[in-house]
Amino acid sequence: MKFEVAESETIAECLARMKKEGFTPVKRMEKPIFHETDKGIEVLRQQIIFVGKKID
Repeated sequence: MKFEVAESETIAECLARMKKEGFTPVKRMEKPIFHETDKGIEVLRQQIIFVGKKID
C-alpha cells in the first residue's frame, strides 16, 4: 500500500500514520512537482511516497 506525505504533514507523522494502520515502510520514493512561471518551469516541491508492507 502507498502512503503519500501530505503538504501539511511531516515525514514522522506519515510514518506514525502508517504504523497506526498496521504497515511498515519498505520503500521511499521522491519525485519533483513542477509548475510553470514567467521564467520557465520550476520545481514547486518534492512529493514523498512510502510503500508499506503489512505487519504480521
